[in-house]
Amino acid sequence: MAQARKGKLNFRCPSCFIRDIDIDMFFDQDKKEYYCLRCNFKGTEEEVLRLNEMARFRYKRMDERITVFADDHDDKKK
Repeated sequence: MAQARKGKLNFRCPSCFIRDIDIDMFFDQDKKEYYCLRCNFKGTEEEVLRLNEMARFRYKRMDERITVFADDHDDKKK
């Protein structure tokens, strides 16, 4: 999702991102935390970055074509 304005980088909501919904979070200057209008998630920058990094494991090998699986490979050797 494109960032609407320049300035502090927008972050994806980790709660929505896990459900494959790409929603930018808003930053509250007074509370120094990010919040999502869709799912009501809120957290600090460190928390949002940590949770988004955990969610990225789903897409780690998205561009790779996997042709050999561990279970299939072991059975063929025997």
